[in-house]
Amino acid sequence: MSDTPTDSDFDPVNIGVVSISDRASAGIYEDKGIPALKDWLGRALRNPIRWHERLVPDEQEGISAALRALVDECGCALVLTTGGTGPAPRDVTPEATLAVADKIMPGFGEQMRQISLAFVPTAILSRQVAVVRGRALIVNLPGQPRAIAETLQGLPERGVHGLFAAVPYCIDLIGGPYIETDDAVCKAFRPKHAIRPPKPA
Repeated sequence: MSDTPTDSDFDPVNIGVVSISDRASAGIYEDKGIPALKDWLGRALRNPIRWHERLVPDEQEGISAALRALVDECGCALVLTTGGTGPAPRDVTPEATLAVADKIMPGFGEQMRQISLAFVPTAILSRQVAVVRGRALIVNLPGQPRAIAETLQGLPERGVHGLFAAVPYCIDLIGGPYIETDDAVCKAFRPKHAIRPPKPA
């Protein structure tokens, strides 16, 4: 599924959002992961977004297949997953993500656990990873909507940076589209030489 972007001064970007859950994918309960991802990104990004959604069960090969399709076929520059990152037997999202990686980006996982540790000591049980595949960044996020927003946005009142502040420049470096954020939600960091001037009116 995808939405047609509206007119904008900013380049459109393809974003994949993947919710991993046996029960939600089976229709036992309503998925809340994809709506939470779309809500936060829709507020944070100034670019028109073409959404590509996947709701899949906790099966490693199925998750990997979804990630490959979103990057290789749909042309997503950014893919965010939610769910399946704990230590339980059916939590296999990190393994599925690493299986499609060209490069591993360990700093994202380190920062996510730092943010979560501000709330619960069990944050050390999370196994989220981030990887680069081609010209796309793939990031595993927590399963709870509130934790998704906290992880992406950070805790400004505690001086803890959210991980999304580094995402646009990371995508620059791997050859993806230039992503612009709404500073009121998330101020992206770029070195001065990497900041593009506004497009002429």
